[in-house]
Amino acid sequence: MQDQNPHLNPVETAVERLREGGVIAYPTEAVYGLGCDPFDFSAVEKVFHVKQRPIDKGLILVAASVEQVVDYVELAGMPWEEKVLATWPGPVTWVLPTKKNIPEWITGGRDTLAIRVSAHPIVQQLCTAYGKPMVSTSANLTSQPPAKSCEEIERVFGGQVFCVPGELGNLSKPTQIIDAQSGTVLR
Repeated sequence: MQDQNPHLNPVETAVERLREGGVIAYPTEAVYGLGCDPFDFSAVEKVFHVKQRPIDKGLILVAASVEQVVDYVELAGMPWEEKVLATWPGPVTWVLPTKKNIPEWITGGRDTLAIRVSAHPIVQQLCTAYGKPMVSTSANLTSQPPAKSCEEIERVFGGQVFCVPGELGNLSKPTQIIDAQSGTVLR
């Protein structure tokens, strides 16, 4: 799956894969992430399959802008709006109440959604080109360290995912996760 159309750049190829229900790997603030279309159940199943992770854990979504997330979570006019917006785009993932019926495979059966508006340039390019948020989960087998390069992605996942090469951000560990309603830092 690593082969690409010679007329497309890696971001365009990755977006093509997302539209086809595939799984991609891409650099984030600290580690490589695995992504797919969060609303395509078979694509989400593929992510859980390649990670060897149970599907009931829920997923983080990543977006290029606040506009890409407002249809999914309670943000505007909420007591936490100012705090959340002060950290976006940036390396903070917020757990927010869902606005509409988000599929259980994304939320892990909760009425909240973990979501981040990333400042990472490749994440920005991917989500902007795709036109909506995508799944963001660390690119690793469950309980193994996350990948930090396309070479590691290839070694761990073989041809199961298309990898977008690029520099990682400057974080030494995955992004902080905060529950917006309670203010509790979850990671």
